[in-house]
Amino acid sequence: MTNQVSSPSGSDQPLEDRVNNRSQRPTSESFKQFMASNWAADTSQLPDADPSAGYAAARRAKLSAAYPGERLVIPAGPLKVRTNDTDYRFRPHSAFAHLTGLGVDHEPDAVLIMEPTDDGAGDNGSNHAATLYFAPMAGRDSSDFYLDSRSGEFWVGPRPTLSTMSARTGMPTDSLEQLELAITKNSGPQAMGGIRIRLVRQVDLNVEALVDTSRINTSQDLEASDALDNELAEFLSELRLVKDEYEIAELRKSVAATINGFEDVVRSLDAAIAHDRGERIVEGSFFARARLEGNDLGYDTIAACGNNATILHWIRNNGAVNEGEVLLLDAGVEADSLYTADITRSLPVSGKYTEVQRRVYEAVLDAADAAFAAVKPGLKFRDLHQIATRVLAERLSEWGILPVSVEEAMSPEGQQHRRWMPHGTSHHLGLDVHDCAQARAELYLDAELEEGMVFTIEPGLYFKNEDLAIPQEYRGIGVRIEDDILVTATGGESLSAALPRTADNVEAWMAKLRS
Repeated sequence: MTNQVSSPSGSDQPLEDRVNNRSQRPTSESFKQFMASNWAADTSQLPDADPSAGYAAARRAKLSAAYPGERLVIPAGPLKVRTNDTDYRFRPHSAFAHLTGLGVDHEPDAVLIMEPTDDGAGDNGSNHAATLYFAPMAGRDSSDFYLDSRSGEFWVGPRPTLSTMSARTGMPTDSLEQLELAITKNSGPQAMGGIRIRLVRQVDLNVEALVDTSRINTSQDLEASDALDNELAEFLSELRLVKDEYEIAELRKSVAATINGFEDVVRSLDAAIAHDRGERIVEGSFFARARLEGNDLGYDTIAACGNNATILHWIRNNGAVNEGEVLLLDAGVEADSLYTADITRSLPVSGKYTEVQRRVYEAVLDAADAAFAAVKPGLKFRDLHQIATRVLAERLSEWGILPVSVEEAMSPEGQQHRRWMPHGTSHHLGLDVHDCAQARAELYLDAELEEGMVFTIEPGLYFKNEDLAIPQEYRGIGVRIEDDILVTATGGESLSAALPRTADNVEAWMAKLRS
């Protein structure tokens, strides 16, 4: 026997439907007919292709060349519940965004399917024909128009039609009603004439269920299939290691907006000092700029003052902003294309660094400058870290803090200097703030830098209040300096160079903004 909970009317009502009780939606036939009538006809013209469309097509061609004869399934992902029936703002999976070129005007539950063709018979001479599946706009004669609070136009605003999305992306489109057939038709072991499927997993559980059920029904080895899916995720991550012209232009936009956000924060410092949770003033100031000029934050802002600046991922941001302390601001605006900046500055709240704060700041700056000066095609990515951390080890030794020699600390058996900088110096940057994270180590850490790569350089020193291995004067100071770097044919370009970096320039910049 199962326990059933009755609704107030006495009839059994499914749990999933009860959230709609609050809306008191009319259901009479006369209302339905009235709602479907007297709407202006859509006279809009089909849009031009998005600026990203051609670049996305070139990325799909590279993917096609890697997996001829296989069906490739790349979901955008569903909406995610924040609380009860309220969702987070939707953001598609980065692989989907990269291969479709779609930014904020996207569709939850959408799926990109690349169907294998005869060699060269696919899109632009490739081995695949791409189709974008999504839920098109419901007509105003449909009850979904006003009843569906997740996707109805009355609730969430206009949605694209199949023809509109096709014009924007340059791809054929189809309804999600056709998705199951598109995924499962003729699937099976290649040895038996079937089509092998590769899926970007951990994105959409419903799509995973379709693919896995198809594999089970055709007697495919699920463990081997998982390995194929992992290879696809790896390839798609590595595909983003070198940015094209469109991506670099979008990163420049996100950096420019981020610099504007840093200026907003400096202007808000007096208000932050006056509030007992001043870090929230800082956080809110930057967030306003991110929503004004971009889609959102690229990641949760780190607004860390005083000892909080020694906590690497401090995002509670509930502390005070005090005169005489350093505010570490690590923040990035995500552009409408979903490319994000990632910049850090460590600012003296009073407007002037103390002698010790300046000493620490300039050590970190020297480390960052040394790594940047070395950037050029052919340098190994991991060498950036070694270059920067050696400078830090040397400064720690000069200050009498390092308990061993610099050489011993820099050896694999030593690493004592890493007590005060336990993170890496650089990471790739793009659609994800930590981009290309599934790439193989030999193509990430051990790779040679190439023109078009974009990554951060972000050394730091973090001296905690409770650290008894350092003199008292250093405790409670956390400093990180982070810039976004593009590899050029001859060296490196700092995309964030317009944001002051030297101690003198930071102080002058802050004084100008606060005046």
